[in-house]
Amino acid sequence: MFKIFRKNTERETAALALYSAAVEQARLPVFYERYGVADTPDGRFDMIMVHVFLILRRLKDGEQPHQDLAQAVFDVMFADMDQNLREMGAGDIGVSHRIKDMAKAFYGRIAVYEAGLDDADKSTLEGSLRRNVYRKIEPEDAQVSAMAAHIRAQSDNLATQSLDGYISGRVEFDAPPPHLEMNND
Repeated sequence: MFKIFRKNTERETAALALYSAAVEQARLPVFYERYGVADTPDGRFDMIMVHVFLILRRLKDGEQPHQDLAQAVFDVMFADMDQNLREMGAGDIGVSHRIKDMAKAFYGRIAVYEAGLDDADKSTLEGSLRRNVYRKIEPEDAQVSAMAAHIRAQSDNLATQSLDGYISGRVEFDAPPPHLEMNND
């Protein structure tokens, strides 16, 4: 799919497969049609970041080979972002600045999404999503609640999957519910 690496190692092949799975999940129309994510380059970038974050979250629990794979996934993601910016017509100087800004944004999102998933108070993750995924729009409360529930469910789902599968480039995201349910708790 992407010609990012000159030498194709097993780790790089696995990283590309994991990243591709995150992109495929992020492109599901339900996020844009029902969950209220803006169908823009920024909205799509945010959905990719959410799903890559979930993969990296799972890999951080592993040993050194898993952490090395996490770094490789990160590298693949930003090589892809660089390529996409160039295809959109950004110049070398503009690309490097935008990639630095994107990396900084990603690190910030990792921190707040981790905190949101670790906090029993559901509003922590929902607040993070409002500030990041929904930063330029006013979503319905049910959309934010559904997105937070999706992220929690995916985190739980990915935690049950074998780290050996990740090393082989296998990850399976669950399909998000096509409908929104009001959370009354």
